[in-house]
Amino acid sequence: MSARPPGPPLRALPGLLRKLAVDRLGMMRDAAALADAVRVSVGPKRMYVFNRPDYAKHVLADNAANYRKGIGLVESRRMLGDGLLTSEGELWRAQRRTVQPAFRPGRIAAQAGAVAEEAVRLLDLLVRRGGQGPVDVLHEVTGFTLGVLGRTVLDTDLGGYGGIAHAFEAVQDQAMFDMVTQGLVPVRVPLRTQRRFRRARRELTRIVDELVADRGARMAEGESADDAFSRMILAARAQSDPAAGRGRLRDELVTLLLAGHETTASTLGWTLLLLARHPRVRDLVREEARGVLAGGRPPEAGDLHKLTYTTQVVQEAMRLYPPVWILPRIARRADEVGGYAVSAGADVLVCPYTLHRHPGLWEEPERFDPGRFDPARAADRPRYAYIPFGAGPRFCVGSGLGMMEAVFVTALLTRDLDMDVVPGHEGVAEPMMSLRMRGGLPMTVRRAR
Repeated sequence: MSARPPGPPLRALPGLLRKLAVDRLGMMRDAAALADAVRVSVGPKRMYVFNRPDYAKHVLADNAANYRKGIGLVESRRMLGDGLLTSEGELWRAQRRTVQPAFRPGRIAAQAGAVAEEAVRLLDLLVRRGGQGPVDVLHEVTGFTLGVLGRTVLDTDLGGYGGIAHAFEAVQDQAMFDMVTQGLVPVRVPLRTQRRFRRARRELTRIVDELVADRGARMAEGESADDAFSRMILAARAQSDPAAGRGRLRDELVTLLLAGHETTASTLGWTLLLLARHPRVRDLVREEARGVLAGGRPPEAGDLHKLTYTTQVVQEAMRLYPPVWILPRIARRADEVGGYAVSAGADVLVCPYTLHRHPGLWEEPERFDPGRFDPARAADRPRYAYIPFGAGPRFCVGSGLGMMEAVFVTALLTRDLDMDVVPGHEGVAEPMMSLRMRGGLPMTVRRAR
């Protein structure tokens, strides 16, 4: 007979419910501290928080068909429409089939040259800025990830679309607002966040329409149609309803632009911040980078597997600050997770952030220790103890490209530069609703000896 997960003590319930509205990251921490399976009731609403690898495996992989997207992602549909992050069922499967070929390992390896060129461009920019005062490194790595996205996935130069990152910041702020208000405040209400979002949505629509027109014209002139963007355009043209096809293409491209650059930029920001805080680790990365990338040369595809310690550093940064920090689901039908009964229609939350800091899975989980990803130390770790890119059928399609970007940039910048956080900014706060790095990352930059 199935058991019910324990609920929080009465004294803890008010705090959990308050944080549900204003600090979901804090709520997940508090729930994880209570037990590995927690049931929270809010009136008729049921919420289950599961924080063990086998529980995550069941929800995200073994019985994934029973779970649809949940809290936060439902509200995000207002901003992203039915793109790959928010769509469900056959629509999602069709979208995934469309873009999947662009992210196959062989194709990603073939794009290593473009990634390296963009990384060298970023390095040169920072070298020129050295000694001229603080540099917002988060802004610069965001430009890098947009450049890579344009060249490798969209076959499009995004250099003239610097407003994309600012527009997406407004969109994400609106998503957070909708999560807090449960989507009950209409977009037309003239609040500052709402007005900023409407302007951003208009700007993104304009940019997307320009990109589609440009790529479509180049396809008509005979350019290759092997990239994800071209595949999306061809799939939209095949729709029986042209207007619906255009709307779906717009949703898919907006989603791809967001997911294709923001998470990797944030991961790079956290990685560079952690290296600045841990000089000994930075020295080890520099030693490896100077050995593998000797003579100041740029990285190549084969170097990715030689930069082993640098890869471990990026993995550890994503353990502490996973690019996807919460995976919300809604149970379609009643289920049993680890012997616990889950009611139909209930919210089910799997949180990589708390899973990655589980004291039963990780020694000194709050400590930055890249060596924990050494294969010898990781051999006995449960597969689903570490899920920075999600898991199961909805595992991030761009994870391979994102890792290449993060490792190449971390190696190049650390090899040639000393980068330190500007005094007063050492304690960048973890945001209450997400792990996005906000407000920039001001750093001093100088040539390394």
